[in-house]
Amino acid sequence: MKFNSVFDIIGPVMIGPSSSHTAGAARIGKAARNLFGEEPTWARIYLYESFAKTYKGHGTDFALVGGLLGFETDDTRMSKALEIAKEKNMKVEFIEDSSAVDHPNTARLVIGNDQDEIELIGISIGGGKVEITELNGFALRLSGNHPAILIMHNDRFGAIASVTKILAKHEVNIGHMEVNRKDVGKEALMVIEVDQNVDDRVLHELDNAEHIIQISKIVS
Repeated sequence: MKFNSVFDIIGPVMIGPSSSHTAGAARIGKAARNLFGEEPTWARIYLYESFAKTYKGHGTDFALVGGLLGFETDDTRMSKALEIAKEKNMKVEFIEDSSAVDHPNTARLVIGNDQDEIELIGISIGGGKVEITELNGFALRLSGNHPAILIMHNDRFGAIASVTKILAKHEVNIGHMEVNRKDVGKEALMVIEVDQNVDDRVLHELDNAEHIIQISKIVS
């Protein structure tokens, strides 16, 4: 495993006890909240393998919920996240799932409110780093370490070009980009990691571009 700096080995500033099971879990929860666009009123959280076996002892449960509440990894309220969620009437259910997964630190979050819901799969890969590997049935690779724009769009020619043209106009540099679709001519998902947080006026312009269905973002 290659580390870029000593901070990759030490891990993030965090409320413990584990960078993988606590800090990483908090970042998965925070990514889910960001992608949903607001604080959910309910959550069903499926835990797999190592997460399922140790989530209570290692604080994975309160960390995931802390992320859903918008807490950063070093927020002193993190260990009280379950109680805070209960006070806010957020209904949370944890489910130990025995299904096979590719990584032992895997969580599947289904979150929502009375109108909408999203489903994502996140893995904690160590040192507080995470990857989001699936969103609403679309496979993706999203680190959560950089600002990102996720764009649901119709699978039509010109959709990608209309997005990149707007980003170029506003001098937004693309660090990583991928597109996934479920079938030809159906809905597709564009995932764009960028070098800086994108202003809401740029998102509004993207939202009005041709063939765009829905836009969400992750801020750094």
